[in-house]
Amino acid sequence: MEREHNLLASAYRLFNVRDLEGVLRLMHKDVDWPNGMEGGRVHGHDGVSDYWTRQWKILDPHVAPVGFETNDSGDTVVAVHQVVRDLEGKVLVDQMVNHVYTFEDGLIRTMQIRGTEIRDGEAE
Repeated sequence: MEREHNLLASAYRLFNVRDLEGVLRLMHKDVDWPNGMEGGRVHGHDGVSDYWTRQWKILDPHVAPVGFETNDSGDTVVAVHQVVRDLEGKVLVDQMVNHVYTFEDGLIRTMQIRGTEIRDGEAE
């Protein structure tokens, strides 16, 4: 699990500095990725690249992992602090979400976005 956690930490760091090629190297060639901006899903490196290129032209998202867990299905669940700004710097979204990952051949194969669960008054 530590390898997957390190890979994901690198992916978030690379995304935040807009190193598209660096993040894509961490993804399976047939990656299945959510389109959180427009809805639906994108597939493969070209799909993710096109989606993020469109997104970065109109939004400035920043995602910071704050915790890693493995769920009962063996998926990696990452608690993420997500801040999305417009290109002038105005905060549009500031929230906690969960990203759920599967891996294949040591690379990110799928990702899903889920809301956070509240336990004992704290977001997890």
